[in-house]
Amino acid sequence: MLDNYLKETKIIDFSNIEIQELALKLSDDCNKDEEIAKNVFIYVRDEIRHVGDYKLNISTCKASDVLKQKVGWCYSKSHLVAALLRANGIPTAFCYQRLSCSEYEKGIYCLHGLNAVYLKDFGWYRFDVRGNKEGVDAQFNPPIEKLAFEIQENEYDIEEFYVEPLDCIVDFLETKYESYEKMSKKIPDIKELS
Repeated sequence: MLDNYLKETKIIDFSNIEIQELALKLSDDCNKDEEIAKNVFIYVRDEIRHVGDYKLNISTCKASDVLKQKVGWCYSKSHLVAALLRANGIPTAFCYQRLSCSEYEKGIYCLHGLNAVYLKDFGWYRFDVRGNKEGVDAQFNPPIEKLAFEIQENEYDIEEFYVEPLDCIVDFLETKYESYEKMSKKIPDIKELS
């Protein structure tokens, strides 16, 4: 079953040479899977800019493109995490929450993307590389979960751990929008899962 969470896909293209090199670098001198996972977490959280925070007119989807451009939505950043961890033989899943997206568009909700990693000493552990800023302080400290956002009224976790990113997420990321403003009005919501 865990083998499914090690698969390479079109989006999680971890055989890409740059991803292979970074995966190796981030695992250097690590003795445990959680050390590698923490290095990946810190790298993607801190080195890949979040489109929404920087109001960038660019969207990435495929893990190798996220690494090359050094930018992505939360979903894209989770794709790079999966590629780097799977390249190191660590099972990694995609998780989602339904959160208020009022920072982009008042009164709407949208899906938020994060990851779960299977750690030998802890089992499945969720973490969030969205990127820290004022009011957001995601950390990696298994088994304690410290995600970017605490669930508020009318928000919830989607319980399933997915092998691949959701189709509605990939469609959103691969659509060529003219601007950040247009992208921010089209962020996927749970209704697109039905």
